[in-house]
Amino acid sequence: MIYVFLAKGFEEVEALAPVDCLRRAGKQVKTVGIGGKVIEGAHGISVTADITEDALVLDHTLEMVVLPGGMPGTLNLGQSDTVKKALQFAKEQDKWITAICAAPSVLGREGLLKDKKAVVYPGMEKELHCAKVGHETLCVDGKVITAKGPGVAFDFALKLVEVLLGKEVRKSLAEKMVCKK
Repeated sequence: MIYVFLAKGFEEVEALAPVDCLRRAGKQVKTVGIGGKVIEGAHGISVTADITEDALVLDHTLEMVVLPGGMPGTLNLGQSDTVKKALQFAKEQDKWITAICAAPSVLGREGLLKDKKAVVYPGMEKELHCAKVGHETLCVDGKVITAKGPGVAFDFALKLVEVLLGKEVRKSLAEKMVCKK
């Protein structure tokens, strides 16, 4: 199971590009509404979450946690005990922890980037509390993936597909979607 957390003010493309790509690739993905079932994004687009946070099940089926950025979405994710529990569970179980745009700051505040290289939306680097701030748009260090912003949402999404299903699946999906390989 892959959980994509949605909190009021999330960056829509950063949430939905991963959901779309991962589902196209055949993965089981659920969006989790923090604070309700219908969550309004940063640009006024409301999304009906698959489940609310009270229905979240953290067990052996978890493969990945995805945090989209956006404001105030990132702040709302960072204040959620549900998100914190999911991140801690993923770390303990050595599962993928991923975040894009401002959301890597949540990972930094939770101590998940210690001894890691990571990236974040420009200007928020101090929020990472990491070993090394990267300069690329996307960074993979161990089981942590971070990306800089909405302009790399599909690169981020395709990287998630790649780490779970391999380079050939990523390449095939990118071709079908007419994305750069």
